[in-house]
Amino acid sequence: MAMLFGFLLSFQLNAQTDEDVLKTVYSTSLTNGKSYEWLDHLSNSIGGRLSGSTNAELAVQYTKRELEKLGLDKVWLQPVMVPKWVRGQKEMGYFETNGDIQKVNICALGGSVATPNGGLKAQVIEVATYKDIEQLGADKVKGKIIFINRSWEQELVNTFQAYGGCAAERYRGAAEAAKYGAVGTVVRSLSSRQDDYPHTGSMGYGDLPVEQRIPSAAISTNDAEKLSEALKKDQNLEFHFEMSCQKFDDVLSYNVIGEITGSEKPDEYIIVGGHLDSWDLGDGAHDDGAGVVQSMDVLRLLKESGVRPKRSIRVVLFMNEENGLRGGRKYAEVAKEKGEKHVFALESDAGGFTPRGFSFDCSDLMFSKIEAWKPLFKPYLIHFFEKGGSGADIGPLKNDDIVLAGLRPDSQRYFDHHHAANDTFEHVNKRELALGAATMTALVYLVDKYGTETITDEKEIKD
Repeated sequence: MAMLFGFLLSFQLNAQTDEDVLKTVYSTSLTNGKSYEWLDHLSNSIGGRLSGSTNAELAVQYTKRELEKLGLDKVWLQPVMVPKWVRGQKEMGYFETNGDIQKVNICALGGSVATPNGGLKAQVIEVATYKDIEQLGADKVKGKIIFINRSWEQELVNTFQAYGGCAAERYRGAAEAAKYGAVGTVVRSLSSRQDDYPHTGSMGYGDLPVEQRIPSAAISTNDAEKLSEALKKDQNLEFHFEMSCQKFDDVLSYNVIGEITGSEKPDEYIIVGGHLDSWDLGDGAHDDGAGVVQSMDVLRLLKESGVRPKRSIRVVLFMNEENGLRGGRKYAEVAKEKGEKHVFALESDAGGFTPRGFSFDCSDLMFSKIEAWKPLFKPYLIHFFEKGGSGADIGPLKNDDIVLAGLRPDSQRYFDHHHAANDTFEHVNKRELALGAATMTALVYLVDKYGTETITDEKEIKD
């Protein structure tokens, strides 16, 4: 009887049009999705999941258990060594103006060294970009705290473009300032709005010797404005800040992987994923809890909708995207060692907001093939199909044979929360999250059904 039911379900699905399948996927996600429930647990029962932390390990075990409940063909953990950096006590910063102490909201940038015991106090010099430090030279920089106050380009509609335009100030600022003898750096938060939330994020020292490394903090956009205004009135103003962050030896962690084995081409792999780690100020709901649970739900929605994939479909929950990309690199390394053929990879790492479409890293011919699917997405207001970047964790898989893609939600609110204490569960909308999971599932279904092969012979194109 069970065999007969399976045959009838398969026959019914094969008789459906692509429009019918997508309608089922979206309906199932909106009425019976699991993404929001999973995210609630990740955010509110576990919390921020910085690589190497206890919470990161709890998230690994939780998502593994939930994938096992879905009845997938395989679920396993892939070991990966990750950095362990601990923030320590809550950071403190202030400056004095006209005899009054002005407290400011700061946080250590990820990977920073601590300030000396009792904190660090020095005269402040404001610059617009890290490149300005070289022009000042050691005579003016030595012994000072460099305040890098690069404002967000509000006129840019693409907020990821705006973020990319100033991300180097956060990552490279301390290393550049240290070369010229600075004792610390304070960097304006990479945020699209004015508020009191400092935004953390990864920074690096390059090949700078350990003894020459200086502490680096982010300052909220509101307080960056206050500090800048105070410096216009008093160029001798001093800034004080205290941080107790520490870096430890690497520790063992895991990528979490689940698979539906393909019915016709089991040795061709399609993956969908997000990163399981997050920064530690908030609970990582948008970055990237949303991408994690949406990716998990792709496999569940395929099963719930009766889709039996031709190719093997994997969900990969990557560890350590935020401060090392170790999980993405490890997955690609193991795939290469095993000779696995990956034909498509889709990443969700842009928040849980309303999906708008996808960006694709592929050939022009493949993009033309994908664009032909756009009418199927139009009823769900998915219109954005563009060649471009995909995602950091799937990037190491790039070769001439694979198509890479990134889910592109509406980005206008994303950097209000990115890497800050307000990246929390209550800022994620259940329907928006479910629409994103359905949109990812729809694309995976179409890629699996029609493949990534393209017509390359001119005669075939004409025919």
